[in-house]
Amino acid sequence: MNIKNTILPPEWSSKIRRYCLQSHSKIRGQYKGSHRSQRFGSSLEFSDFREYHSGDDVRQIDWNVYARTEKYYIKRFLDEQEMRVHILLDTTKSMSQEVKWMVAKQLTVALGAMVLNQDDHLSFSFVSEKNVPPFRRKGASFQKAFEQIVAQLEEPTIAGDFTDHAMKVIPKDLTVLIIISDGLEPIEKWRTFLKQTPKVAGDIRFLQIQTTQEIAPAYTGDVELLDMETKESLNVSMSQTVFNSYQQLRERHQSQLIALCQQYGISFLPVNTNDGIQHILFQQLLKVHWIG
Repeated sequence: MNIKNTILPPEWSSKIRRYCLQSHSKIRGQYKGSHRSQRFGSSLEFSDFREYHSGDDVRQIDWNVYARTEKYYIKRFLDEQEMRVHILLDTTKSMSQEVKWMVAKQLTVALGAMVLNQDDHLSFSFVSEKNVPPFRRKGASFQKAFEQIVAQLEEPTIAGDFTDHAMKVIPKDLTVLIIISDGLEPIEKWRTFLKQTPKVAGDIRFLQIQTTQEIAPAYTGDVELLDMETKESLNVSMSQTVFNSYQQLRERHQSQLIALCQQYGISFLPVNTNDGIQHILFQQLLKVHWIG
C-alpha cells in the first residue's frame, strides 16, 4: 500500500487486534455480532435456568434438572448482537495544526480498526463543505479501506463552528458515539450540540485533542498570534499578566466543558499530543476502560 494511504505503522495491526471497544450500553444492533446483548436469544452461550411456562419451546427443557427436581426448567442463552459505533471527527480549521491533525487521524483509524475487527458496525463522518456520504461498513475486511479514507483526508479548512453542523452527519440508533475534537468552540455552542447527542447513542465519548502550546504557551516577548479560524492576527506582548489571563480563560472553558459532559452523561477524556499516539491509545484509553 502507498505510504500516503497509511496512518499507523504496519506492525501495529496485530497489537490493535488484541483490543476492542468496551461499552456497558445496551447493544442496539439487530444483527449477530460478538457482544452480549441485554436480552436472551439463541446463541450457544448458556446464561441460566428458569421454570417452564406454557408456550415455551419444549426443546429447551433440561431433562437432567427435571430428573433431580421433578420440575420443568428451560435453559436460557445469551443473545449476541453487534455494536453500532460512529466516529465523528472535527475537521474545522483549529484542528489543522500538523501534530494535532495527525494524532486525531491516528486515533480515528485505531478505534475504527478495533470496531471492525470485532465484526461490529462502524460508521464515520466529518463536517464538510461538500456532501460527503459517511463511511458505513462491518467486518475486518474493510479495515484497510477505512484507513485509506482517513489518511486521504485533507488538512482541515472548514470555516465556522464544528458544533453547528455535527448533528446533521450523525446516524441514529447508535451504541457508541465517539467525538474527536479539540473542544475549542464556545461553551454555548457545545451545550446546544451535546444536549442532543443522548438521543442518538447510549454511550457517548468525547476525546479532546490538545497540544502543549494550547495548554501552556511558551511564547515570550512581542508576538503576532494568528486565529486559525478567522485568519485574523493579533499583536500581543506575552507578559505574565497576559499569560495568567489566558490560563484563567482556558481553565474556565475546560471546566465548563467537563461540567457539560457530566450533565449529559458523556465520558470525557482530554489527551495531549505530546504524549504520543502509543501512550494515548494503549495506556490512557485502557486506564479509563474505553478499550480492553
